[in-house]
Amino acid sequence: MELQMTKGKRISDPSHLRDFYEKFGLPRLIISLFLLGLFILALIMKMDITLLLSASIDRIGMNGLLVLAMLPTLVTGVGLNFGLPVGFVCGLVGGVISMEYNLTGFTGLFTAMLCALPLAIISGYLYAALLDRVRGQEMMVGTYVGFAVVAGMCIFWLTAPFKNPAMIWAIGGKGLRVTLTLYEHYSKVLNNFLAFDLFGVTIPTGLLLFFAFFCWLASLFFQTRTGLAMIATGANPMYAKSSGINTRKMRYLSIVISNVLAALGAVVYAQSYGFLQLYTAPLYMAFPAVAAALIGGATLKKATVSHIVIGTILFQTLLTIALPVTQTVLQGTDISEIARMIISNGMILYALTRNERG
Repeated sequence: MELQMTKGKRISDPSHLRDFYEKFGLPRLIISLFLLGLFILALIMKMDITLLLSASIDRIGMNGLLVLAMLPTLVTGVGLNFGLPVGFVCGLVGGVISMEYNLTGFTGLFTAMLCALPLAIISGYLYAALLDRVRGQEMMVGTYVGFAVVAGMCIFWLTAPFKNPAMIWAIGGKGLRVTLTLYEHYSKVLNNFLAFDLFGVTIPTGLLLFFAFFCWLASLFFQTRTGLAMIATGANPMYAKSSGINTRKMRYLSIVISNVLAALGAVVYAQSYGFLQLYTAPLYMAFPAVAAALIGGATLKKATVSHIVIGTILFQTLLTIALPVTQTVLQGTDISEIARMIISNGMILYALTRNERG
């Protein structure tokens, strides 16, 4: 009897609820309740819940690597990688090279990734060298570097010596088109791999496994000696230096890894979307990834793989569910892009101004 009373006391103890609240965090709690309300509203409006869930799962998988690219720079104290477009355009270059040779299926997908890797490593190193000169202002400088690279690549897309008729402008026969379709190449090869339906919800098994594999690799990496050195660099640079850790090298490595993940994420995003979007399309790709990482509980001092996964699930599900439900409620009014910008930038602003405990 006494044991049962003790158990009941523990369960009803408000300190446990307080601990849960502090660990889960106010932003995630608000978004979770908001999502629950949206699902209830969707049911009331008789919307197709299975279709919304299928779209949400697709978006989680296609954006997962881009959010994971935030992890290395957060861990080492560099901050949020607002220069994500630097790696993203490397993935686009790999994608168009694969298309130039008419490669299809997994051959086309992995060729695009292999072509993007060396470009991402080289550009990542140069980007790291630049950020090393502006310590303390990495996020601001990274934003402008990303914008500058996207603008500079517009010239490349117009002058690149590609010859595939499906890629270049019909008039003039020179320069790549703004949007390149991947349906005859490697569109949705990861989504369709081992895909199945569960209660009407389509599960893109290959896409989710690919994201899960890189999350697993990241968790393993941060248990290695190099990974622990990167964590120490972000937690206390002076202590890490006194322990013999080359903090400059760790910062360089984190930026290069982040750039590589962004390049691979661009290829995964494009194959899931079904198109390669060039020119100014990658300009704001960093902002949804940043918002997802922060919503998941990551801060400028601490980030884990679980923060990335939770943030990706919450943010992408929120965007996928909120916009069609809002349009259904406010019939005849298209506020999808406005709502997307409010949600993304609002969460970034909130997360960057809150205290370190989150």
